Amino acid sequence: MDEKTFWALMDELSRRTGDRAERLSGLREELLRLPAEAVVEFQAHLEAACDAVTMETLLRAVMRIESGLCSDDGFDYFALWLVAQGRTTYEAVLADPDALADIPEVRALAGRDVRVWRDDEWPEWEELDYVAKEAFDALAGEDEEAFHEALEALQEGRDTPEEDEAGAVEEPETPRLDALFPVRARA
Repeated sequence: MDEKTFWALMDELSRRTGDRAERLSGLREELLRLPAEAVVEFQAHLEAACDAVTMETLLRAVMRIESGLCSDDGFDYFALWLVAQGRTTYEAVLADPDALADIPEVRALAGRDVRVWRDDEWPEWEELDYVAKEAFDALAGEDEEAFHEALEALQEGRDTPEEDEAGAVEEPETPRLDALFPVRARA
């Protein structure tokens, strides 16, 4: 699976109707139509896209949205959610984290206490990280470790991006997002 095909699947996922479970089921059905090797490649693309989300400004933005309740795992789940928004939204947010303020699902959370958010409202999607393994297991019928071994072998053959040696880069501000989610004094 190439990057274009991966993003076509993510764009389709972002357009699907229904709740997250229904949307994920549709993606699983798409993956089940592919060879097992392509499903492993899908997971490799998903992980690479999520790895690109590790920006301090995005962490700060998610902490702002989630009232400081974003754990390390929560940020990983946010990255999955962001990828699931489709390529255009994903790239816009990576280029300018303040673009999170344009996402309807984020705007719907503004002004609401996190304690009343339903589970499916959080800008996180942990279950997306498991869909490729589930499809692979159904297709290949192999032991529990076969998927992880195939993924590791595929990732070992790919170049990993080198870290920027130029030093710290000034992080962009997020004024629109900050206006939607102002810092409130704790009682």
